[in-house]
Amino acid sequence: MSARVTKTTPHYLMLLPFMFLFVVFFLYPIVSGFVYSFFDWAGTQPTTFVAFENYAKVLGSRNFKKAATNLLLYVSITVPLGLTIAFCLALLVDSFSGFWAKFFRSAFFMPVVMPLFLAATIWRWIYAPNFGLLNTILGWFGVSSVQFLNDVDTMLYCLIAVDIWVSAGFNMVIILAGLKNVPKHYYEAARLDGASKLQQIFYVTIPSIRPVLFFVITYGLISALQVFDVPWLLTGSSFAEYGGRANTLLFPVMDIMGRGFGAIRFGQAAAYGFMLTLVIIAVTAVMFALRKKVGGA
Repeated sequence: MSARVTKTTPHYLMLLPFMFLFVVFFLYPIVSGFVYSFFDWAGTQPTTFVAFENYAKVLGSRNFKKAATNLLLYVSITVPLGLTIAFCLALLVDSFSGFWAKFFRSAFFMPVVMPLFLAATIWRWIYAPNFGLLNTILGWFGVSSVQFLNDVDTMLYCLIAVDIWVSAGFNMVIILAGLKNVPKHYYEAARLDGASKLQQIFYVTIPSIRPVLFFVITYGLISALQVFDVPWLLTGSSFAEYGGRANTLLFPVMDIMGRGFGAIRFGQAAAYGFMLTLVIIAVTAVMFALRKKVGGA
């Protein structure tokens, strides 16, 4: 027994730095945040136990209802549209070889590695009302200037366009890796049976890369539910004022930041955060249940 302990002790010691960082920077914040969600805490004042009052205040607020509505619409459009575009880009890149395959793969992936503040700056210039690229092009066709980031009818769709532009390259690379693993003789057999290109995609490609699509969809849903940085930057938000005109680009994580660091209501922010966490866990559980039901994914 002592020999066994002596042999394995160095391995456990090597894990200690990770375990220490995991407990201090991950586990402890989660536990303490859950505890503070039941307290009225302003950071500098003594805490007061309020039970579920923070949860009730968050659920009853107008900001919560607006953020939830925005998030539902945003997720319902961004995830399927982004997946479709990424899938089409992957098929396009996969159709090339050599230099052009590398060129298009790098070009489509470039927005992923671009700093988000730079991406937001570029798109704010594109959407600018007077001298922006998009309004300049519309002006050539006699269309008057559009306030893209200040019009409640266009703001959400402008955000979706930016988000897909930023994230499509990552999903494209993942899907492309899956396409490379599809056996070529599957397509040869499909062609011999008279299958068209579109039929090959639906009956050969998609079933063959189902595990990859499951990962991309699940990751996309989790990321979309936590949307924060792009709308925050596009609207020039601060802790005191965020969400854009009429809170059109208000989302839960933005509201959490505003309640915590703007209104100094850390208890409500913690409660809000845990409710969002439960939603993400529920969505993930549903995805895995569907995967198990469909089978072979």
